[in-house]
Amino acid sequence: MSVTKIFSDLIINAWGWHITSDIPKEIKKAVVIVAPHTSYCDFLLGRISFWHMNVETKFLIKKEAFFWPFGLLLRKLGGLPVNRKKAGRLTDAIARMYDDHESLFITITPEGTRTLVQKWKLGFYYIAVTANVPIILGVLDYENKRGGMKKVFYPTGDMKEDLKEIKRFYEGVNGKNPERSKIFY
Repeated sequence: MSVTKIFSDLIINAWGWHITSDIPKEIKKAVVIVAPHTSYCDFLLGRISFWHMNVETKFLIKKEAFFWPFGLLLRKLGGLPVNRKKAGRLTDAIARMYDDHESLFITITPEGTRTLVQKWKLGFYYIAVTANVPIILGVLDYENKRGGMKKVFYPTGDMKEDLKEIKRFYEGVNGKNPERSKIFY
């Protein structure tokens, strides 16, 4: 057992959370969305949760956060810097990353920020469709202290219907700051 696994198990237990992965082991590539994203705490709890589940994941974070020496730590933790001003080209570039890896999970918070948004950013959906990988629906439900990777969703290409189903999955899931959480498309 790795040091990060032991550390994460201790933290998850001490905080009273129940974190599980309901994802079949044969899935090696996916876009992982975690919602709702309403607090800085989500990153720390999320990172520890992935270690607890023994899942190696990459995550997207604005390039401005990659200043020295913080950028070195973010890269070590799995951070991928993104230029949010180049959205269209970014989704294609991320989708192409899946071609270069035998196993790749990239975690995205569809809100794109911790503040209340009226619409999710849909890059996660475009990436999954373009890369032909499933979307794993992940949660951090602060009210019930439950979380993890809970459902594999295969996009059909009918974005409107797919997003309705994804929205239904997240109904009743509460972020740390529920007043900042709405799921709109």
